[in-house]
Amino acid sequence: MKKMMLSTLVAAAALFATAAHAGATLDGIKKKGFVQCGISDGLPGFSFADASGKFSGIDVDVCRAAAAAVFGDATKVKYTPLTAKERFTALQSGEVDILSRNTTWTSSRDGGMGFLFAGVNYYDGIGFLTHQKAGLKSAKELDGATVCIQAGTDTELNVADYFKANKMQYTPVTFDRSDESAKALDTGRCDTLASDQSQLYALRIKLGKPDDFIVLPEVISKEPLGPVVRRGDDDWFTIVKWSLFAMLNAEEMGVTSKNVEQMAAKPSTPDMAHLLGTEGDFGKDLKLDNKWAFNIIKQVGNYQEVFDRNVGKDSQLKIARGQNALWNKGGIQYAPPVR
Repeated sequence: MKKMMLSTLVAAAALFATAAHAGATLDGIKKKGFVQCGISDGLPGFSFADASGKFSGIDVDVCRAAAAAVFGDATKVKYTPLTAKERFTALQSGEVDILSRNTTWTSSRDGGMGFLFAGVNYYDGIGFLTHQKAGLKSAKELDGATVCIQAGTDTELNVADYFKANKMQYTPVTFDRSDESAKALDTGRCDTLASDQSQLYALRIKLGKPDDFIVLPEVISKEPLGPVVRRGDDDWFTIVKWSLFAMLNAEEMGVTSKNVEQMAAKPSTPDMAHLLGTEGDFGKDLKLDNKWAFNIIKQVGNYQEVFDRNVGKDSQLKIARGQNALWNKGGIQYAPPVR
């Protein structure tokens, strides 16, 4: 009997400790008054600073959405630019609250590094950027090539696997920063640059003569990119996850930053009313007020707005939606409902 009571007390204590710890990150964010966001060290379309130091990009908007949900103000964010090598240490140490840095969701990162991926804000895949003058039509013509790769990325393993599978040889040349690898390609130090295809388009516009370079057609891997948080704070994880879902649901419902006030005043469906906080009390489940999604959409936009202005048709990159279209428009982006 005593052993049973002791076991019950230990289990209760562990449960209490977990619950007490569960909101530590969120509590810290509220106390300091902003979200500390880890981003890339300069990747157009994803996270890039203009001449005045203002950051923009699809990854930046993930952090802005979380801030809008928590504070009702998307500007309550501070940014920490990180290299691929620095990013995980910064998150593990608590230097940043969220890593939103074109980071691939893998089993080892999800299960072995103490992280949780809160969704996918961009479905990608590794490809190759090379000189037009080389006359290549396929990555399978890269036998013997010198390949620029950013160190500390998933690309290193994927490139090695691809060349091995196709019985080809290559010489890797690694760099800590993406700009360094692009410069090496531009100056002829490498025959090709391997990275996520979205990153290749972003780096291409930084080259001296972008039209002299092409992205080869092959996509050699699956690279689901998304925001990452530390394990141990379910409240913060849930907010980051649903901030992304809110933007996807808003696009599916046709709710934009321009019409959200009109839609909130007269929602056309129960799901829209739940999302915009005019029916039910669903913000309470996330420890937020009921206007959390309204604030995200009004200040940041729905997913289509975020995609188009940063990497899509309204940006320099002009990347087609492809897999990143909604599930009912030929893509695989999908969000659960607010209910």
